[in-house]
Amino acid sequence: MPSRTHVLPKTATVVAIALAAGLLTVSGAEAAPVRIHDIQGTTRLSPLEGQQVSEVEGIVTGVRAYGSRGFWFQDASPDADPATSEGVFVYTGSVPTVKAGDSVRVSGTVTEYIPGGAGSGNQSLTQITKPTVTVVSSGNALPEAETVNGWEVPDRYAPEGDPADGNSINKLTLHPRSYALDYYESLEGMNIAIGSSRVVGATDPYAELWVTVKPWENPTVRGGARYGSYTSQNTGRLQVQQLTPLAESPFPKADVGDRLTGRTEGPLDFNQFGGYTLAARTLPTVESRGLTPERTRRQDRDELAVATYNVENLDPKDPQEKFDALAKAVVENLASPDILALEEIQDDNGPTNDGTVTAGQTLAKFTEAIKAAGGPSYDWRSVDPEDKKDGGEPGGNIRQVFLFNPARVSFTDRPGGDATTATGVVRDKGRAALTLSPGRIDPANAAWADSRKPLAGEFTFRGRPVIVIANHFGSKGGDESLVSHHQPPVRSSEAKRLLQAQAVNAFVKDILKVQRGADVLVVGDINDFEFSGTTQALTADGALEAGIKSLPRAERYSYVYQGNSQVLDQILVSPSIDDYAYDSVHINAEFADQNSDHDPQVVRFEP
Repeated sequence: MPSRTHVLPKTATVVAIALAAGLLTVSGAEAAPVRIHDIQGTTRLSPLEGQQVSEVEGIVTGVRAYGSRGFWFQDASPDADPATSEGVFVYTGSVPTVKAGDSVRVSGTVTEYIPGGAGSGNQSLTQITKPTVTVVSSGNALPEAETVNGWEVPDRYAPEGDPADGNSINKLTLHPRSYALDYYESLEGMNIAIGSSRVVGATDPYAELWVTVKPWENPTVRGGARYGSYTSQNTGRLQVQQLTPLAESPFPKADVGDRLTGRTEGPLDFNQFGGYTLAARTLPTVESRGLTPERTRRQDRDELAVATYNVENLDPKDPQEKFDALAKAVVENLASPDILALEEIQDDNGPTNDGTVTAGQTLAKFTEAIKAAGGPSYDWRSVDPEDKKDGGEPGGNIRQVFLFNPARVSFTDRPGGDATTATGVVRDKGRAALTLSPGRIDPANAAWADSRKPLAGEFTFRGRPVIVIANHFGSKGGDESLVSHHQPPVRSSEAKRLLQAQAVNAFVKDILKVQRGADVLVVGDINDFEFSGTTQALTADGALEAGIKSLPRAERYSYVYQGNSQVLDQILVSPSIDDYAYDSVHINAEFADQNSDHDPQVVRFEP
């Protein structure tokens, strides 16, 4: 690995910055040429932003002929300051004519490009635009790659943002030995390499995956990297893409726990959907760990099994293969639970935006597929939403639905529930009962604007009533990413979920006021972590307990995002359910081939 000891920048760097700032003029002699490290500087923003630079020298290390077209080049004579990157991206806008190994001189304008736009909160990528490129020679050796390994990447993720600059880290001097984001930023645009690494985020439809260079960092039981708090972001994660067009070289398919064996090398990019990304010139082979989907055990005769599953925008236009795969998962992986709350059931014509809100065709097709897979003849209950009032894919009108096995449980129907009428709680024969079943909880509450309203249903199992509340809280859309230039990142979506959690918590308390020992389950896609303020609001005053917390920490996850295995789907139980078995059934999130991007959850208990 090249040595990069911490000393003052070279004189050329100081001169170039001073010239750009107008603090220095040169008379009777030529100014020192601008080098790439002068352009990158010691903060995230170039000190030469907006300036014209001429005849900047370097060796081409990678070419991108698709998407944001351009190339990276790197100074073959680096300075000794570890905070200044020696590589930079040149945006050409068209297929570059250079190739790796070309020695070039580049003139153009230094700019800061923000992937996703300023509103995304993303950091910017320093680049040269409107370039004039001169090839001096070809076939040169590439600058030696900076090896990224777990011992080099700091454990602390990012410095606190500057309050005087809106909590931004943009203008802070980089400390690559102290913070992971500073470390990666100090290598932006440079030729880097990683050795054999474990996959922590499976290959996705966009031909990218995530690895970790810190195999010891919060490992899950199945090879992932668990995200367990806002201050433990797993600094060893790194996204990997390839520079070669997919038509020329297919991207490898890998699941969580697999290994990229050998050396992966290429420029360090920064993009909208993953932040710092190794843009690989070539990729090593994938060594499969042989991960297989989990299967939960079947419930005992006296146990009630309640599950939740986000089936990712299921509608009748989906291929039969998707229905069959989801149905097989219900029967074989979830062991045909007695009650199954579904999220993201779309209306009968899917995303066609024509006012249709019914979902009978979707549910008939799905329940028939479950029966064909050897499962029970599930019945269902739901409440159709108002058209275009519950968010999700436009025209899809997603909603929650209860499936239940009538051979094991019965549903207590109390008519009158619709999209806008709230269900309530009354005492019936000494027990808590819903006024509307199925019914929606407080649908007029502003917390549910453009979001799915909770669906409450009353069931009976072996003579004992059980109330289940199916949820799909507001998404994290609009939140800034972990690599935001604001530190900590702005998580604006939390405000709505907090209100939603408070509304559900209040409803559960209403039930428990009527019947202290009522069996209540709050299930669904909560869209938030087990340590979040949302979960704290759901469990406030002991009304509920988060079942997933009963699992060992290395098993607490239902979703994988940017290489972080995390909790989004949950089942919470009331105090009377004090002896239960919880399982997060990992069948989707860790795999390149998915039927949904969520893992279902199941809880079993004796009412």
